[in-house]
This record gives sequence, structure tokens and C-alpha cells, in this order.
Amino acid sequence: MRVWLVLFLAVIGTSICGFAQTNSQGGNQSDAQRRLDERAPTWLKAFHVTGVGIAYIENGKIVWTSFYGDQVPGGPLANEKTLYSVASLTKTITAEMILRLASAGKLSLDESIAEYWIDPDVKDNAWNQLLTPRLCLSHQTGFPNWRYQTKGVLQFQWQPGTQFGYSGEGFDYVARFAEKKTGLPFEELAQEYVFDRIGMKDTSYTPREWWAGRQAKPVESDPRTKWSAADLLRTTVRDYATFMISVMNNEGVSQEIAAQRQSITRNLITPEVESVLCEDAADPANCKVAMGFGLGWRIVKINNETILDHTGADSDVKTFAFFIPKRKTGAIIFTNGPDVGHQMIDKVLGVLYPNRIYDAALWQ
Repeated sequence: MRVWLVLFLAVIGTSICGFAQTNSQGGNQSDAQRRLDERAPTWLKAFHVTGVGIAYIENGKIVWTSFYGDQVPGGPLANEKTLYSVASLTKTITAEMILRLASAGKLSLDESIAEYWIDPDVKDNAWNQLLTPRLCLSHQTGFPNWRYQTKGVLQFQWQPGTQFGYSGEGFDYVARFAEKKTGLPFEELAQEYVFDRIGMKDTSYTPREWWAGRQAKPVESDPRTKWSAADLLRTTVRDYATFMISVMNNEGVSQEIAAQRQSITRNLITPEVESVLCEDAADPANCKVAMGFGLGWRIVKINNETILDHTGADSDVKTFAFFIPKRKTGAIIFTNGPDVGHQMIDKVLGVLYPNRIYDAALWQ
């Protein structure tokens, strides 16, 4: 009986500790961690989320990571080694590669891409001459998000540089340009200018042997061997947090480009929307909100606070990352299916950064 009891307690203890795997610098849990330990299991069930991985950054350092639920339905448990498909958070890494190439003088953000690369689908449209890396990174190409939305043929929907239009195609376009201009494969450029320099050992655009048994999204509709500069990159919570700290510290980019990364190219908040968002402000009459894309990241300005963020959304994953440059704080939230909305991200963000104006602006 005594042996059975010891084994039972050992199994229960392993299960409980494994469900909320937390690593804290210094070993002390914060109030946010305790709140997440208390509520995250319930949120997972309520929102039909398989698992979530979280990293919190403070003073420019990863101070803790936490994992709840399973890596895939039925296990194993989500953990530090879990590889998440980050959906559109892929774009921020691609953007960083382009910005570092520009800072190193390997390309210019404002040169015409057409000298080195023209997609065959738009070769007969003179607007291809207007495309620049800056327009691609700030979603001003005039392309749809994906060419399947225009019957599999890439088409301009408006003149480049005249409107905002979120586009994964734009990121693939600038990536092709970088290959042609430098003479190096895209993934080799990412490895040299981003992954190796930052120390990201668990990140890649295309499958690797070390993906085996680690994926939170193990099955894609079709086997993939080609990279996308805009989607489907795999990484761990810690690797992406390490990347974001490097961006936060402006490593590998010039001072001028670092400033441009935090500048909104087109403010997408109308006066009417601003007035609604500011209803939750302590002083609505003196509340200012602006939001739009810079170079790879979305920028939200609430009075004197500047926040850089990005969301990611595929059918079975939702991801989110944000940081506040002035405070050197931020967080990573990766979730995986099967039925994933952004409710889980909202709940976690409400614990980590409870700002009602920002929360209301997040999904605008």
C-alpha cells in the first residue's frame, strides 16, 4: 500500500508540474505567473486551445517562460523545446534580415527592386518599377495578401506607395530581391545576418531533422520544402524572445534605420476610432492614439508610449509578440489549435500588460 501511494503521488506531482512548466530567473514567481498558473488551464479548455507558450521580457532580459497544455492533442506537454509555427510573426524576422542588409550597405531600402527582380506575373505592368524594399516591409506594394486571392496570379490592386494593404506577397517579393541582389540564397542570408548573430539555434523557415517530435503544428496540408518570407517559420518561445531583445537593442542596424523602424508610415486610426479608443483613457480630452506599420512591425502610439507588436494567424495557430522600447519590456504568446481564436492571447495579455486602450486597438 505504501509503495502504491508513493508511486501515485509521484505520477500526480509530475502531471501537475508538467501542465504549468515555468522557468523563472532567480526562481521567484511574479504575480503574473501566479495568475496564469491559476487561470490558464481553464482558458485552454474554454477556448479549445491545445497549448500556449509564453515568455516575459523585463529590463531587456527574459525573466521567465511558462507553458500550459499540450504540444499536440494528447501530448507531449508544451515545453521549452516545443517548436511553434508562428504564422505572420515570420515577417518580423524577414524584415530584420532586410534591415541588417541595408545597414551593412548590401542594399538600399529605397532602390527599385525591378533592377534585380520582377515577378513574371507583373512584368507587363509598369508599376513593378515603383516597388522598393521599404514599400514591401511597410505593406504598401499594392499586392493582395496572397496571390490565390486573385486566382493564382499576382496582381497590383493599386499603385505602390499610395495605400496600405497587408501583404505576405510583398515580403516574399523583397526576399527574392535580396537573393538576386546579394547572390545568396534567402535562408543563407537569414542564417548569417539574423540567426547566427543572435544565437537562434532553434529557428528555421523550412523543415530540419531537429523538427522531429518537437512541432506544435506537426501536419501541414501539403509537404513543404520551399520557404516563405511571410509565414510558417518554426521557432521556440525562447528563441523568438531572444530575437526580440536583439531588435529592442537595435543590434545590427544603423541608428537611422532603427529610428525608421519605430516610425508609422500611414496612420490607420481615424479621428472617429481614436475618440472611441480614448473613452477608456483617464483624460479622454488629452488622449492621442496612432497606429500603423513601420518597417516590419506594427507601431501603436498611445500618448507618450510607443509599442511595437505583430500578430500571427493561421487556421490552427495564433501568435502575438509586443515590446515597449523605452521600458525594455515585452512578451511572446504562442498558441496552437485545434480551435484557436485570439481569446487566449487577450486573456494572457490582460495579465501581462493590462492597458484597455491598447487592448481595444490590438485587433483594429
